[in-house]
Amino acid sequence: MSTLDQKSPDTPKEETFALSKGNYKFMIIGIAVVIIGFLLMLGGGSEDPMVFNEEIFSFRRITLAPIVSLIGYGIIFYAILHKERKSSAA
Repeated sequence: MSTLDQKSPDTPKEETFALSKGNYKFMIIGIAVVIIGFLLMLGGGSEDPMVFNEEIFSFRRITLAPIVSLIGYGIIFYAILHKERKSSAA
């Protein structure tokens, strides 16, 4: 074994997380946007199963809600892949 592989017991271990605080904020925002998108899809059903309700094909349920949900998933994707820059002390 080389000396590079050995760690001295006096060296403190630096614990780091995979994601930073900012990443988790973006992730929570993305999850909230996805939930809003799914809430926009709710409703449109009929009280009577023998009666068809055209409201199920509204703009909100067919177009707006999926777009909002995809934007939320995009925010989550960005939150996972975003790497914060280290500020250089000059």
